[in-house]
Amino acid sequence: MNIKEQSVRVLIAVVMGLLMAGCVESPTGRNQLLLMSSSQMDQMGITAYEQMKQEQPVSSDAATVRYVRCVADRITATLAEQQTWEVNVFNEPSANAFALPGGKIGVNSGLLDVAQTPDQLAAVVGHEIGHVLAQHSNERVSIQMATQTGMQLLQAMSGEPSEEKAMLFGLLGLGTQFGVTLPFSRKHETEADIVGLKLMAQAGFDPRASVTLWQNMAKASSGAPPEFLSTHPSSESRIQELQANMPEAVAYYNAARKAGRVPNCSR
Repeated sequence: MNIKEQSVRVLIAVVMGLLMAGCVESPTGRNQLLLMSSSQMDQMGITAYEQMKQEQPVSSDAATVRYVRCVADRITATLAEQQTWEVNVFNEPSANAFALPGGKIGVNSGLLDVAQTPDQLAAVVGHEIGHVLAQHSNERVSIQMATQTGMQLLQAMSGEPSEEKAMLFGLLGLGTQFGVTLPFSRKHETEADIVGLKLMAQAGFDPRASVTLWQNMAKASSGAPPEFLSTHPSSESRIQELQANMPEAVAYYNAARKAGRVPNCSR
C-alpha cells in the first residue's frame, strides 16, 4: 500500500471513530457529530455576542428595535424549551442576521431593506434560530476538531517531510474542504430553512413569504459563487426545498391562526 492510500485510510478511520463517539440526530433525523457540551457552546455564543456588541454599533432606533424584537419574540415564545433571548439590531448595511447558542439574536439594519415585511423577517429569524436548535455551531466546531485531529495524526505518522507529502497534505486539505466542510455547511443551511419554516408558521407568520424573501435575497446577492464552492445552497435550490416543505408549513400556519396566534408587528 503506498503512502497516499495509507494516509487516506488513516484519515477516514480517525474521523469515523470520532463520528461514532459523538453521533446524535438533528431535528430532521440527520446524524450529527457533537463533541462539545451545550454549556460550552452557550458560553462561546455569549462571549462572541458581547464582543460583537463592542465592535459593531447597536441601533438606538426605538421603532426598528421594537419591530425586530416583536418578530423574534413571537417565534421564541413557541419554543418547547423556554429561555430568555437577547435581541439587538446592529447598524450594519449587509443583509444578514444571526442567532447564537446562549439565546442571542442579531439582525443587521441592512436586512430590513430585503426582508420587507414581518413575515419575510420572520423567515430569516426562524432560519437563524433553526441553526441554534439544530446545534449547527456545535457540529461545525466538532467537524473541524475531527478533521484537524486526522490531519495531525497523518503528519505524525508520515515521517520526514518531502515534496510528495507536502502535495498530499495540500490535496487532503482541499478534499476535506470541498468533501466535508462545505457540503455540511450547505446541509446546515437547508436544515435551518426547514426548521425555520416550521417555527415561523407555528408563530403565526405566513411561511409562503419565505419564498419571496429568498427571491429578494437572490436579487440582492448578484455575483454569488457557484453552489459547489459556496457554504450556502443556491437561491434556486433553496426555494425548491422551501416549496417542497410548504404544505406542512401552511398546515402549521393555519393551526396557529386558529389558535389565535396572529402577530401584530409593524415598523
